Amino acid sequence: MTASDRPLTFIVRIVAGEQGLRGVVERVRTGRKDEVRRAEDVARVIAAALEKEMAMALKGKHVLVTGGSRGIGRGIALKLAESGARVAVHYYVNEAAANETLERVRKHGADGFIVQADVSRVDDVRRMFAEVKQRFGTLDVFVANARPEAAKFYQKPMDITLEAWDHAMDSQAKAFLVGVRESAELMGQGGRVIAITYAPGGQRGTWQPWVAMGSAKAALESLVRYFAVALAPRGITVNSVSPGLTDDSVLQSFGDVAVDVARKWHGSGWTPMGRMGTPADIGNVVALLSSPEASWITGQLIYADGGASLVDTLLPLEIQRG
Repeated sequence: MTASDRPLTFIVRIVAGEQGLRGVVERVRTGRKDEVRRAEDVARVIAAALEKEMAMALKGKHVLVTGGSRGIGRGIALKLAESGARVAVHYYVNEAAANETLERVRKHGADGFIVQADVSRVDDVRRMFAEVKQRFGTLDVFVANARPEAAKFYQKPMDITLEAWDHAMDSQAKAFLVGVRESAELMGQGGRVIAITYAPGGQRGTWQPWVAMGSAKAALESLVRYFAVALAPRGITVNSVSPGLTDDSVLQSFGDVAVDVARKWHGSGWTPMGRMGTPADIGNVVALLSSPEASWITGQLIYADGGASLVDTLLPLEIQRG
């Protein structure tokens, strides 16, 4: 029996007292308990659970999220679990965070495992996919999200060491090149490959210490288009998602003062939606691209930034508002 065929089982406990009915409807697989006060509530709780089950577009699917232990990666892993997928949560050094993400995946009624790897090392990437093959057998969605800590690459163009440059490239473009080829071996019709990027960093030059990561992400975005063409005959889509500034992301590595400035700046209108993004926002976009309904979208760069990329940086915001 596959996960998608698993029956829904409920235990209903009802006590009739002087003040009427009191009871609990417990879902066996997840342990979730809903209190009921009327006989009609029992039907309502079960119907709601059935409706949610039917809405799980990724039920029974297998997913790998690199860098899934925290931040944007965690938001993606949790959303895909909520959609019914079993999730392999990759981490580099923070095993405790990976286990916490896996525990939260399980609270959504899904399951999975954690896998350690340094994605800047080709042998580690291949070992990671070998473990996915051993544990899952197949793979339906590969999300390339992992990145090194900023201290590993955050140097200006005239100062950056070749070691820092290589680390950025190896962890992004090379890791994606190897990862897509490994994942494609495990995917059938309808597979999904999604890369998390930061497109402005590769298109503009004012964020000087971002030069290595910006260049590496630009190379990754180019690979997305090439792989989209190469894998289209097999029904596998390949896309990239570019978040805007996002809470609980690389931004936090620059300190609380920088985070506070960014929140106020975007809240003032530089993001039309009036706030920075959240990991859950990015998870929602990845879930959409992972769904069967997204089968006609491939080779695209999707901006998930609350409209920030629409704002003209050459004019003061007050003038733009009119």
